[in-house]
Amino acid sequence: MAGKTNIVVLGAGYAGLVSASKLAKEVGTDNANITLVSRHDYHYQTTWLHEPAAGTLHHDRTRIKISKILDLNKINFVQDEATKVVTEEKKVTLASGGELQYDYIIVGVGAISETFGIEGVYENSYHRWTVDGARQMKDRIEYMFARYHSDEAKEEDLTFVVAGAGFTGMEFIGELSERVPKLCKEYDVPRNKVKMYVIEAMPTALPGFDPELVEYAMNLLENRGVEFKLDSPIKAVTENSVELNTGESVKTSTVIWATGVRGNPLIEESGFENNRARVKVDDDLRAPGYEREFIIGDCSLIINTEIDRPFPPTAQIALQQGETAANNIKALIEGRPTEAFAADIKGTVASLGGKEAIGVVGSKKLYGRPAFFMKKVIENRALWILGGFGFLLRKGQNPF
Repeated sequence: MAGKTNIVVLGAGYAGLVSASKLAKEVGTDNANITLVSRHDYHYQTTWLHEPAAGTLHHDRTRIKISKILDLNKINFVQDEATKVVTEEKKVTLASGGELQYDYIIVGVGAISETFGIEGVYENSYHRWTVDGARQMKDRIEYMFARYHSDEAKEEDLTFVVAGAGFTGMEFIGELSERVPKLCKEYDVPRNKVKMYVIEAMPTALPGFDPELVEYAMNLLENRGVEFKLDSPIKAVTENSVELNTGESVKTSTVIWATGVRGNPLIEESGFENNRARVKVDDDLRAPGYEREFIIGDCSLIINTEIDRPFPPTAQIALQQGETAANNIKALIEGRPTEAFAADIKGTVASLGGKEAIGVVGSKKLYGRPAFFMKKVIENRALWILGGFGFLLRKGQNPF
């Protein structure tokens, strides 16, 4: 073992898995000890979570055992949670009390919901976009329908509020609006008793997205009974209401928080220069001022120079970052220059429940079923990158 390079990868999201796999193939176990750290023994498809959260897909479909993706004979897997990267000592501390030494490290630990300091969010909303969090959202929604005929039922029990009209919020409300008629039938609830709101601080849904596509999405969802409150910042979330800066109060028993993300607290704890726990990385994905510390995925911040705005933290960018980070570590080991990361956006598609979606692929706008088809193609491509063709056949979704 002596003389080998110790490479630690934190996080088994899209970025971390691609990094670990690429390192095992390109650097090799003869030259390096490659260790992957994750709190779960599975990877979950974050881009699918709006479906189990609304109950249109079983949550087990979103998760995949890490052992089914990576060769754990070549990669040392540690099921634990990293709590801090101690850069001066080149080590990682773990929640279990253990430590890992590294020569190079890739930090891809994902993100948490951003509350923007709004009072009551963590206490009174469903904000965890994880497998467990999605399961809790689904159970809550079904419970609200199930208690409709009980003496304890309140009118606001069937009012569902989604905070945030970005991709996550719009995809979730799309799934929920598609499922509501089925829930009404199953639990003998009159359809007019169910209210769905999307509340957004910005003056438009899907900020930055093509306005024509946004109009299509909003019209579709409004026809399913969704009401939008745009340009309406939230002041507080209470046990039974959402309070707006306008003075309006929306009575509800269920708030789904989808206003965006901030990086993992580990970033702040480790002392990296950051903005909302996201690091504006160097061109080659290293943390500024560090030679052996790479930060990728949701914890990294990369500016799209064409529009002078950060790239959104998407799966396709995370997959590409994972490959670049691995290539750059190999280059450093071999004494070669690193390469700059260049995002290659294949397309941007948002699902709207059922067989509906909107998106842009190249310069072409897509609506309805063609967009839905492309959404599934993009998601299935991610599976192919992670685990190959056989893996895609086992876990992929039917685009038809």
